[in-house]
Order: sequence, then C-alpha cells, then structure tokens
Amino acid sequence: MALGASQRLQGGIAAVETTTRFALAVLALASGVYTYLGARTILDGSPTAVFFAAVIYSASVSVGIYAFWSYMARFYPHVTTRTGRTAMLGVMATGAAMILAMSSWLNAAALAGSAAVEQHLAETVEDYTADLDRAHQNALAAQSLLPDIQRASERFAQLAAIERQSGSLTGTTGSGSVVQLLSQMSAQMKSLEAGINASREQVTDLFEQGQKRLETMRSLVSAPGAIEPRADQFSTEAVALTGVITSLAQTSIAPSIRRAADDLSLGFIAPVPDGGAADLVNRQNQVMDTVRTSVSAQSRALAKAADEILARSPVQERRFVPLSSAEAVLHYAQDFIPAWAGAISIDLLPGVMVFILAVVHSAIRRQEESLPFAERITAAELLRALEVQRAVTADGIHAEQAVAKAKAGQEPEPQAAPETASIEAEPNNITSIDLKSRTRDRTHEDR
Repeated sequence: MALGASQRLQGGIAAVETTTRFALAVLALASGVYTYLGARTILDGSPTAVFFAAVIYSASVSVGIYAFWSYMARFYPHVTTRTGRTAMLGVMATGAAMILAMSSWLNAAALAGSAAVEQHLAETVEDYTADLDRAHQNALAAQSLLPDIQRASERFAQLAAIERQSGSLTGTTGSGSVVQLLSQMSAQMKSLEAGINASREQVTDLFEQGQKRLETMRSLVSAPGAIEPRADQFSTEAVALTGVITSLAQTSIAPSIRRAADDLSLGFIAPVPDGGAADLVNRQNQVMDTVRTSVSAQSRALAKAADEILARSPVQERRFVPLSSAEAVLHYAQDFIPAWAGAISIDLLPGVMVFILAVVHSAIRRQEESLPFAERITAAELLRALEVQRAVTADGIHAEQAVAKAKAGQEPEPQAAPETASIEAEPNNITSIDLKSRTRDRTHEDR
C-alpha cells in the first residue's frame, strides 16, 4: 500500500511538471509587465529611450524571477540534510528580498500609483486649506481692535464738541487749545480706523483668490483622466496659492497698529495754552495732562492687543513637492496594503509551489524508507545486481582454477577477461521482472 501511494505521488509530480513550468512563466511575465508600467513612471528622457529602458529592465526581471524559482523548485525538494535545507532557505530569503527590491514596489506602483498620487494631492490640498485659513485669521485678527479704536475716536470727538459748546472741561467755551488737542487725537484714531477698514477689503479679496485656487486644486484631484497632466496643473495652482498666502501674511495691519500705539504716547505733543487769564491757562494745562494720561492708557491698550496678535505663529511657507507614482506608493504604503499584497504575491507565489514540491518529495522518501528492500529496488537495479553477481562468480571460478593448477605444478593459463553478461548478449538468461505484477501478487497474499 505504501508503494502504491509513493508511486501515485511520483506520478502526480510528473503530471504537474508542465503546469508548474507554465505557471512560473505566466507569473514571471505578469511581474515583468507590471514592472514595465512602474519603471516607465520613474525614468526620464525621450519617449523612445524610456520605452526601451523599461522593456529591457522588465525583461530582465521576468527572466530572473523564472530562473530563480525554477532552480529552487528543482533543487530544494531534494536537499535532505538540515544544513543543506538551512542554506537553501537562506538563499531563498535572499532571492525573495532581491525580487521585492527590483520588482514588487514597481508592481505596486503600476497597480496603485495613480491612486497614491491622487492621495498626495488631496492631502496637499488639505494642508494648503489649513494654511490659507490661518493666514486669513491672522490678517483679520487686527479687525478685533476696530471697535476699541472707534470708541476712542468718538470719545475724543465728543469731548471736543462738548468743550467747544459748553466749556465743560475748562469752564470756558470756544475752540481753544483743549479742543484742538481732542480733535487731533480723534483724527489720529479715525486715521487708524480707516487703515484697518482698507486692510479688511484687501484681506477679503486675497482670501477669495485663495478659495478659487483651492477649488481648482480640488477639481484636479477628483477629475478623470491621466494623473500626470493633472499633477502638473496642480503644481502651478499650488505655486499661485503660496503667493496668495504670503500676501495675506504681509497685509496684516497689526504691525501698523503697534507703531501707531507707540506714536500716540511717544509722539504726544500738547499745544500751548492760549487762555487770556492765568486761571484759564492752569485749567487748560490740567485738562491737557488728563488727555495725555488718557492717550497713554489708550496707547498701552492698543500696544498690548497688537503684541498679542503679532505673537501668533506665522504661517510657514509651504513648498509643494510632486511625487511620481512609485514614490507616492512608497510614501503612502500603509494606505495601499491590498495593492502591495497583490504585487508581492505575483513575485513570491512560486515559493508556495516550491514548498509543496518539498513536502511531497519528503512524503515519498518517508514512504519508501518504510518498505522492505525487495520492494524498493527497481528493475534496472535488479538487472545490474545480477550482472555484477555473474561477473563476481566468473572471477571466483577462474581464481580457483589458477590455484589448483599452481598446486599441481602446471603453469597457469592466461586468464581471459571475465565476460560480463549483458541483457543484449544473453537475452535468454534473464527473465524480465514485472514489479507491478509482483506488487499486485504480494498485495493479494497479504490480504
């Protein structure tokens, strides 16, 4: 029974040998095709040079993969020692690593390269969107100071009007030095308010330009067609958007407010009291001192608010780095595991067939070792053994005759070369043996 199972396994190996070679050839060819598609995306030069270079490289990969796995399928199953198996496994691991390095990542680039580039563009759009929003917020941060500046301007204007009409500050009506000083402070605040309003319009215009650029970039990411021309246009839009973000960062009114706040305090120049009486002059000086204190307080408040705005981290200039399909697949490998699995399986699937053959050959050897010697010997081995036995017998007879003659005192006759019986010379002396019949008969006897 064991001999029959062993023969069936050997017959199975012989039956699938053609299939194994065909499968190896198809897998090597498929890997070469995808390697060509991936290599074409990373080569530079004229179209003709790129074509021939990619074809030569992919052909080399196909031949290398087919030869490597053919060698492993031929030799690994027949290596039985532990040291030999370990050495062959080391060779197999080295070859598999080399195949991954020269082919699998290009296969993955061919399978998922366009999707990886689109993901790179999509993430870049998200980064630019965040940068544009931050730049817009930093530019509009100074707008929060506008209500305070408006209230200060209105307060100075109202005090000037009240002093002019009723003289509630100095006790004397008219447009004197106090009215002039209050009107001057109100005018400075209105000037600063006008600058903030103008900045708001400019910031709004730049932000709308950036939004249009982002909209175009998003449409390029999701548009159908080849990825290369879309990536080139995307790069152009990214450069333009970078300019818009830089302009937004430069249009912030916060530095101007900070300088204006310093000017309010450091550049405060009170007019000379113009009162005719000494008592009026004293009252005017007192009011001017009060105005100076109020302006100083307003200056400190504006300076503190401007410093908080300027303390915000500025938007760093972002540089768009285009990636090829192969580079994008490597950079976003964790997002394309199915594509990587397929690319690697094409190259390493023959290793599974090698291990199948190794298991089958190991089973055959174990079954044959458990059989008696008479059932393990083949017909050719039996015929060879009979041939050697006849040769040994003939040599023994000649030797005995020579010894007998030597004892009788006769000269030994020249010994002829022993004739080796062969199947062709003496076909009638050997009966052909049908091992299958013997096995069948022994099986019936055992039963």
